[in-house]
Amino acid sequence: MPRLADVTNLSNQFLIAMPGLAESVFAGSVIYLCEHSPRGALGLVINRPTDIVLKDLFDRLELPLQRPELAERTVFYGGPVQTERGFVLHDPSPRSYASTLQVDGGLQMTTSKDVLEHISSEGGPQRFFVALGYAGWSAGQLEDEIAHNGWLTVEADASIVFDTPVEQRLDAAMSLIGISSLSLSQTAGHA
Repeated sequence: MPRLADVTNLSNQFLIAMPGLAESVFAGSVIYLCEHSPRGALGLVINRPTDIVLKDLFDRLELPLQRPELAERTVFYGGPVQTERGFVLHDPSPRSYASTLQVDGGLQMTTSKDVLEHISSEGGPQRFFVALGYAGWSAGQLEDEIAHNGWLTVEADASIVFDTPVEQRLDAAMSLIGISSLSLSQTAGHA
């Protein structure tokens, strides 16, 4: 029987934490999967706001924020790996940045400071999401977690990342599968 890694690329998918992860750092999380390959996977939690706003982040980076309308925009917890590092998930941009990952069939993720400089000066992508840290899995780890009922997967919808209020993102992602969070069971094979 082929392993999940042999038949499926989960880039541009949402990972939705199942109730069995209730005791983990990912409890109640929706993750946008930016990269998935035989080497592992990388994604950003999209429904975990921090108490940091863009003005705070720009101040820390000693960057001027020339767009006051963005000052109170929330920075998110992207995951437990490299929490001091920023990740910007955004619509595809015609401008190239120093370090951008093109997600197959989806968005772009940029880790270089130049995207923030561009956003600050009225440029940059129209829709963007800023997170500190990321969620990462080694080779085969995510596939094993999925096989053990840790995650549901569904093709991502960018409007959930950019346009849906944070408290509604879990239910919105689940509605893409046609289910409600109330119908999930902690036992594998039961809904």
